[in-house]
Amino acid sequence: MTENPLRILLVDDHPVVRHGLKAMFAEQPGMEVVAEAADGSAALDVLGSGTQVDVVLMDLRMGEGMDGVNATRRIVGLSSPPPVLVLTTYDTDADILAAVEAGATGYMLKDAPPEQLCAAVRSAAQGQTALAPDVANRLMDRLRSPRPVLSGRELEILGLLARGMSNRAISRELFISEATVKTHLVHVFDKLGVDNRTAAITTALQRGIIRVE
Repeated sequence: MTENPLRILLVDDHPVVRHGLKAMFAEQPGMEVVAEAADGSAALDVLGSGTQVDVVLMDLRMGEGMDGVNATRRIVGLSSPPPVLVLTTYDTDADILAAVEAGATGYMLKDAPPEQLCAAVRSAAQGQTALAPDVANRLMDRLRSPRPVLSGRELEILGLLARGMSNRAISRELFISEATVKTHLVHVFDKLGVDNRTAAITTALQRGIIRVE
């Protein structure tokens, strides 16, 4: 008796990437791409249509459409949701933490060898955590590091700061007061060992804590 293939939903805004991944999975025994989506909203539409999916392979950044973090959070909130495995080019603390907090089962990088990616998809389908080696090392470093770790909100504010936004603009973006933004920045400066915005951004970029689009 032949087992049913593992059904995959590909979510990526680049058709060439989806085509390449679909071709790769087609060569793997017991794997099948049953649907594709160009952004998070389209992925939710696929799942809402009743298409049976065992794993969602999710990109993080998808142009103007719903990003992977928000899509992951929405998918995880569904009844009987499929596991979401992030597949991206980004490996900063901010991206990894956002994906994990959103409920992603795993986090892989697009330069992973095919056999490693396929193994990760199989692990995710079984509800197991699947992390790229570099990502696992970064998370372990965060746990072992004697340096204070930035919270999710602090990372979010630091990322907006790096985009050139003022305290007032950040407060409007996040629906918090300017005083709260300033308080978070004081904590950020303290944790990074700096005393101004420019130094905080430079240090965060050098350490791979954030990235600039």
